[in-house]
Amino acid sequence: MQMLMPEPQIFVERTLAVIKPDVVHKEEEIEDIILRSGFMILQKRKLQLSPEQCSNFYADQYGKMFFPNLTAYMSSGPIVAMVLARYHAVSYWKELLGPSNSIRAKRTHPHSLRAIYGTDDLRNGLHGSRSISTAEREIRFMFPEVIVEPIPTGQRARDYLNLYVKPTLLAGLTALCKEKPADPMIWLADWLIEHNPNKPRLQHHGTEKKHQ
Repeated sequence: MQMLMPEPQIFVERTLAVIKPDVVHKEEEIEDIILRSGFMILQKRKLQLSPEQCSNFYADQYGKMFFPNLTAYMSSGPIVAMVLARYHAVSYWKELLGPSNSIRAKRTHPHSLRAIYGTDDLRNGLHGSRSISTAEREIRFMFPEVIVEPIPTGQRARDYLNLYVKPTLLAGLTALCKEKPADPMIWLADWLIEHNPNKPRLQHHGTEKKHQ
């Protein structure tokens, strides 16, 4: 008796990424790494949180010894918040970030973002959501005007792929065959970023002093 295998499904996740105050000047450099790591930037904004807003954002850390220093640090200057999307976005972003303590990250994960841009356990350069549920809460906090719609699965996901992804990928592969570059993987990655039909909507209206 032949066993029927379930049809493969594509699951796309969203996660929140935050570039912390002391490395905001590396924004473009970090953004480039994010895109080259297979993420899409769905939303982006630069803002400055008050200490009270930082306390609310890190409410799950309340009562810990480092909490006052954390809120003071995160409210000390502008930050860049981004909604990232890709397959298993939460776990892939955490892997790219590396350990929360930058000193340990430099020793055990020298190529991680926190090893490169972080200084210590507090000033570790970047933030990432711990789980899917945490990501949903944090995205709503940073982007209250955004409606977080359910990710399509099953037939809806296949329809989306057929309508948007496959035509772009086919055009990219066709261009790749004509160009015959020395490094086809890098060339195709650059081409897909340049010809992305769903360009991320970037918001650059200066630093927002208040966030509600």
